Amino acid sequence: YLWYKHLFFAMTVTEAGLYNRATGGDFDSHFPTVVMKNFALSMFLERDDLGFQAYTGPKGSARTTNEMISILGIGIVSYAAQPDGVPPVTETEYDQVYRVNTDVITAVSLYSDREINNRSKAAVSFRIKGITYQMTDIVIPEGGSQLVWVKWHTPSTPQDITITISANKGTLSTRQMTVRVVDLNENPPPDPQANDRNDSYRLPEVPGKTDVTELSWGEWDCWWQSHWVYHSGGVNGPGNWCDHGWYEFDWIPYYASITATMSIKPDAKNPTAEGRIMKSGYGINMKATARLSSDAPSTAITGAQNVVAYFPEFSYQTYWRLLERMTEGYTSSFEFQKNQYSTYSRRSHFCPIWFPDGPYEVYGEVLDAWTPAGMLKVNLTDELTVRDNLFSDWHIRPAD
Repeated sequence: YLWYKHLFFAMTVTEAGLYNRATGGDFDSHFPTVVMKNFALSMFLERDDLGFQAYTGPKGSARTTNEMISILGIGIVSYAAQPDGVPPVTETEYDQVYRVNTDVITAVSLYSDREINNRSKAAVSFRIKGITYQMTDIVIPEGGSQLVWVKWHTPSTPQDITITISANKGTLSTRQMTVRVVDLNENPPPDPQANDRNDSYRLPEVPGKTDVTELSWGEWDCWWQSHWVYHSGGVNGPGNWCDHGWYEFDWIPYYASITATMSIKPDAKNPTAEGRIMKSGYGINMKATARLSSDAPSTAITGAQNVVAYFPEFSYQTYWRLLERMTEGYTSSFEFQKNQYSTYSRRSHFCPIWFPDGPYEVYGEVLDAWTPAGMLKVNLTDELTVRDNLFSDWHIRPAD
């Protein structure tokens, strides 16, 4: 925006270049720094994109009219996709994606073409961020295999981690894994405003992701099957009994399953809500519970540790809320974190003032119940009905 010859102008860099050409270069004399340098260099491509060339010229001096028209004043913002509600991750780049500050199970397969028995058991080591975790006492029949795993706690900050794996016996399915640790608490919804509008809004479809509610795996056990054989001493003396037995192997199966529920309701500070009907602009609360059932040892399972909520006004993407874990263990519960934009620091999410009358359906993902066979997860929904908006609760009149 500039004041030029007693008139206000608003123009792009390209338009400024075209206008400068039309006036015979008048901007060069009136605005050599403000327009021809600062404004001209305010935006340009750093790499070739969408058929436009990057600008690689000087960045500390006034630019020419032709440069302003042909190459400056253009910018492209690129967004990576956000599958499954996590920060941008290319799935093929990583063997696994974990959340920060979470107990996880990392597993690979161990194969053996020779019998690994109680006489000399196998051990597998996982080297993670300078710490070695081990699974020991592994036995496998000839030609058999099983999952081998370790339980560990992810760091509190997002990062990529390389895990190296080694075994003293057998063959591993992989000797290295690259995992990404992400923070789901970095993208909460922005502060809602009373003058927000979205006149073109249409209700989106609720995500239809697949639940993983039960997984199974197992490990081998072995025991000695005795088979006594008498060997005669003959002319050299008395005979003796020798055990010519062998190792028998048993498969010990394990399972883990998860059930979960979620519910939303109008916040207690919502003065005009009636049951499950509320006006837009007010807050809602959310609670989720998850229960893990398993016959596996504690070293092989975790309870659900994270719940993420997605909202229809953001088309169940763009922004989300990571719930706070209120109780831990195999039975865990979750609620919204305290909202920084709530006057009363409520554990709430505000339905936008512009949201149309009808269903307001929240989608939630229960995550991070880990087993050697993978992660258990449950996708849930619950809805309220929006009718009218909070402006109808306010009446302004002249003072008496």
